[in-house]
Amino acid sequence: MIKKITSPATTEEILKLSAGDMVELSGILLTGRDAAHKRMVEYLYKGIPLPFDIKNQSIYYTGPCPAPPGRIIGSCGPTTSSRMDGYTPLLLDLGLKIMIGKGQRSPEVVEAIVRNQAVYLAAAGGAGALISGCIRSARQIAFPDLGCESIMELTVSDFPLICAIDSR
Repeated sequence: MIKKITSPATTEEILKLSAGDMVELSGILLTGRDAAHKRMVEYLYKGIPLPFDIKNQSIYYTGPCPAPPGRIIGSCGPTTSSRMDGYTPLLLDLGLKIMIGKGQRSPEVVEAIVRNQAVYLAAAGGAGALISGCIRSARQIAFPDLGCESIMELTVSDFPLICAIDSR
């Protein structure tokens, strides 16, 4: 059975997910990879507000390829999530609710997921072209100097995922 959730997700939706569940996610996601996470944490340590609200948000660990003619976005596959592990507990403590990527997470991230009633969803590696078909709109919202690693806001519909780490 596929569980359909909407982002931003409510805590109630997140608490219904269990590791191994198949999920279709629709709604708004932010993108962010290594450089964007580093910049976000630098801003926070310097007392500079983030240029977007992180509370209840979802972050997809991806650096989308430029859009070919007639497309909203290019290939948009997941990157290895563990590269964000050093930054993730702080973002979870600030209200981040959903992370999407591939691969394992550190014990510190798992602890922060449970503490904050969040969830880690896994996307299929190597399926960036397929995933891009779920994206209905894309716009850059922060850190344009980072190029493909800037933060974008994506609107997605029925993005296929698997719950890898649940809120428990």
